[in-house]
Amino acid sequence: MSDRRGEGLTEEKLKKIAAGTTAAGVLLILFLIVILIVQFVQIGIANKRNAEYDAAIEHYEELLKNGEVTLETLQAEETLRELAIQNGWTLPR
Repeated sequence: MSDRRGEGLTEEKLKKIAAGTTAAGVLLILFLIVILIVQFVQIGIANKRNAEYDAAIEHYEELLKNGEVTLETLQAEETLRELAIQNGWTLPR
């Protein structure tokens, strides 16, 4: 066994190290690309929600401006509950 230690890095060992390093590098790059794609999707979803919220705010500001509804009506608990249910909220059980 002491004879093998003195050999150092042979060509076969260098090829194995190069192959392992290449495989690890490719896996790292693929992992980072997947994370990047997930982040872009999350940003897109957040932007879509913000646009929906902005549209809803404009809608209610227009209702207030036209006098169709009052701020007190919008702030009433029942109205808030109805709006929450329309936006996907569920009542606790």
